[in-house]
Amino acid sequence: MKTLISIAVLIGLLYALVKYGIRRTTILDYERGLRYVKGKFNNLLEPGLYWHSPLSTVIHTVDVRPRFISITGQEILSSDGVTLKISFAARYEIADLVAATHQSQNFEQALYLELQLALREIVSAADIDTVLQSRSEFSRKLSELTEGKARALGLKLISAQIKDITFPGKLKEVFAQVVTARKEGLAILERARGETAALRNLANAAKLIEANPQLLPLRLVQSLGQSSGNSLVFGMPPAASIVTPPKPPIHD
Repeated sequence: MKTLISIAVLIGLLYALVKYGIRRTTILDYERGLRYVKGKFNNLLEPGLYWHSPLSTVIHTVDVRPRFISITGQEILSSDGVTLKISFAARYEIADLVAATHQSQNFEQALYLELQLALREIVSAADIDTVLQSRSEFSRKLSELTEGKARALGLKLISAQIKDITFPGKLKEVFAQVVTARKEGLAILERARGETAALRNLANAAKLIEANPQLLPLRLVQSLGQSSGNSLVFGMPPAASIVTPPKPPIHD
């Protein structure tokens, strides 16, 4: 009986040792670990296998691969009072894991909020035409405004790009009409330029022929050579001016 009790106690001790006395933590290649001993930060762990006691030590693993933030349909009022829906995406990575973990409760939500505020600041200071024409410039400003704040959070902002800009239904129709009118105006302008160029060429040709009359027959001969299946008559006197020569007398 005593032997059985001893064995049971030994098994219990081994179980407690495995469960509470020692634990294994594996940190993968794309992860980093934060080790806390008795509630205080101890050190940063690289990828590998670590044994520790859960009674005094906690290892918190974090995925440090680049991450993406996507904001869709963010409604922002422009400086001329037009409500725009803007979607953009940002790419970032953890530059300082200790700062990112200790500076904010959730560094991803903190960066999300900073991007939202920066986008509102940029768009609300511009009118709708500027927003449409300077999308790439706004993306650059968004990155500049957010880079420093991301760095303070222990993050590195890799890119921030505005993807889509949409308008309310009525404004879509108005802008479609504006674009159509603009294209029609450009077409009319191009036709006018073509007609002006043609008239200028004709005027120059007329001056050239007036100064050199011998060019006109040459031009007519050239036109005749280039024609196909057409008749070209020039230089013929009127029928009334044609004199019929007398017939020679007939002798018997």
